[in-house]
Amino acid sequence: MIPLLAVAAWSGTGKTTLLKKLIPALCERGIRPGLIKHTHHDMDVDKPGKDSYELRKAGAAQTLVASQQRWALMTETPEENELDLAWLVSRMDASKLDLVLVEGFKHDAVAKIVLFREAAGHSVNELVIDEHTVAVASDIALDISVPVLNLNDTDGIVAFIVAWMRLCASPESA
Repeated sequence: MIPLLAVAAWSGTGKTTLLKKLIPALCERGIRPGLIKHTHHDMDVDKPGKDSYELRKAGAAQTLVASQQRWALMTETPEENELDLAWLVSRMDASKLDLVLVEGFKHDAVAKIVLFREAAGHSVNELVIDEHTVAVASDIALDISVPVLNLNDTDGIVAFIVAWMRLCASPESA
């Protein structure tokens, strides 16, 4: 199974900013990351006026748009209540990935690095560390029960992720 690692935090803490740095740094180390991003907003990857948009809006339950450079599958899910992270991961091609990074899904039972940024408007006392938290990346020193990573040290966070992946792959962790 592909290791899953969520980056979880309050809105405005810098999840996307960190991931934009982590992904190329992981790629430089030969790690092929995938990404699942959770959003609370009604989102659409297609554009009104495009043929694929119009055909999907005409009632297609699934629409696959393909070009030489990439393809995307859009599935309508109006009657689904909850997003199932395991199911979403199963849609990804495991043969092309070494790791799936997850932005959000902070309440799911998935390994996670929780972010804390002092200026984001939350107190350290509000920090939620559960049994799935493998580390906290923070811009201030914290006295907590899990490893604390420097939120501004991308290389240090990547080194932690690489070590964590090795631990996940070891027979003792199975």
